[in-house]
Amino acid sequence: MRLDQYTLGNYTPGAPLWKQLLWYFLGEPLFRTHWLPVSTFKVLLLRLFGAKIGQQVRIKPGVRVKFPWRLTVGDYTWIGENAWLDNVAPITIENHVCISQDVYLCTGNHDWRDPHFKLIPTAIYIAEGSWIAARAVVGPGVTIGKGAVLALGSVTGRSLEPMTIYAGNPAQPIKQRVISGTLVIHPHDLPKIP
Repeated sequence: MRLDQYTLGNYTPGAPLWKQLLWYFLGEPLFRTHWLPVSTFKVLLLRLFGAKIGQQVRIKPGVRVKFPWRLTVGDYTWIGENAWLDNVAPITIENHVCISQDVYLCTGNHDWRDPHFKLIPTAIYIAEGSWIAARAVVGPGVTIGKGAVLALGSVTGRSLEPMTIYAGNPAQPIKQRVISGTLVIHPHDLPKIP
């Protein structure tokens, strides 16, 4: 391959250069710092740069987000220390999702057949109630089904079925996820009746 001839083709980062530079030099360092561990500040900063963030989202120190304007996070979601949301394409995370420490969400790949190593950006979608355990890796184009679990250190480049626990590299289904006990439903979680 000829990396000296690499181009982005028709891909764009999705924001003007001034916004990218402002995020890179000011927003991202403030967001990632361990000196300001407060989630509300981190959520506000992401929103200022175009992310859609729900209520009561918890973001730990050291989290990296490549392009906040390509990030959607639902309500009551947790993002653990040093997680990397490498979102050259959109990442959508629904409500009540746990993204644990050191998770890597990768939305970009390259065409190894192309002599110019063409970039292939593909979105990641993580459905409600899912858990991506510590040091797991989710590849481009993956959908994590509702309530699915990707176990500690596992790697997936394929979509995961709902309510199924996956482990390994490549991740394989190991059993169904069964939630035991009593689930408390809050009134704001109930559907609105017209």
